[in-house]
Amino acid sequence: MAGGLSIIQARVAEDAVDWRLDRALAAAVPTLSRERLKALIGSGAVIGPQGAPVRDPAVKAVPGGTYEVSVPESKPAHNEAQDIALEIVFEDDHLLVVDKPAGMVVHPAAGNPDGTLVNALLHHCAGRLSGIGGVARPGIVHRIDKDTSGLLVVAKTDVAHEGLAAQFAKHSIDRRYLAITSGVPIPASGTVDAPLARSAANRKKIAIVEGNRGKRAVTHYRIVTPLRDASLTECRLETGRTHQVRVHMASIGHPLLGDPVYGRAKPQHRELLKRLNFHRQALHAAALGFVHPVSKENLSFQSALPSDIQELFGALTV
Repeated sequence: MAGGLSIIQARVAEDAVDWRLDRALAAAVPTLSRERLKALIGSGAVIGPQGAPVRDPAVKAVPGGTYEVSVPESKPAHNEAQDIALEIVFEDDHLLVVDKPAGMVVHPAAGNPDGTLVNALLHHCAGRLSGIGGVARPGIVHRIDKDTSGLLVVAKTDVAHEGLAAQFAKHSIDRRYLAITSGVPIPASGTVDAPLARSAANRKKIAIVEGNRGKRAVTHYRIVTPLRDASLTECRLETGRTHQVRVHMASIGHPLLGDPVYGRAKPQHRELLKRLNFHRQALHAAALGFVHPVSKENLSFQSALPSDIQELFGALTV
């Protein structure tokens, strides 16, 4: 350790011919993820065999060459570790799966400086969370809205974070939500393929846009149980965009009950929601499946509907 830096001598394998430098170094230094190494290379923290900094992670590595990697001490998160109860569905040395309650924000932001999932995780994991997400979002690979409940996977190591992020990027993660939607969709199953972006009229909202203005977003839905002028609907995400289920279901005329942004409740539903004191979108991340990034085991988790959505479901049962 020198001046807050850990110096690593990394020797690239002889057979790493035509390999990118970040790939070659990740193989040589398994304790550092490829994403972390990309950032270190870009910051000038890697010295090549010729004694000069290498700043391009895509440059070809020198087979058999030795690189000096300077790794700065991890910045302590400014987030406060808080003893907040968590429902842990699964945990090992690399990751954990949490069943998040409605009302909990995933990471600190303006207006929500504490009391978040990150604050709870910092206490539960004693600070051992992947640093790829940055100081504000350690361990966070994906997120669900504050008032959406359900399953979320969190990375404890950089290797797990990188592996999970790659699966999200490839859309190979199985993510299924249960929602109570207004009306009964026809047909009973289908796909909404409509790109999403920030609304030009209201930056707090997401909107369907045309052409290349938005990011591709695909939701596959099916009715699970028809209800009284409503439906318990499963929505499987092919992509995972902000507010995707809420916007897509509203776009086909079946917004989520209780949605304060994209829904317009029918009079009978409005009265029911008021009577039940139900003040959130009726949306629950009910199933999550992925390949463990280290053990390569196929993992699958399910979460039952929380009590408030169960109560709403019961009141709407035909």
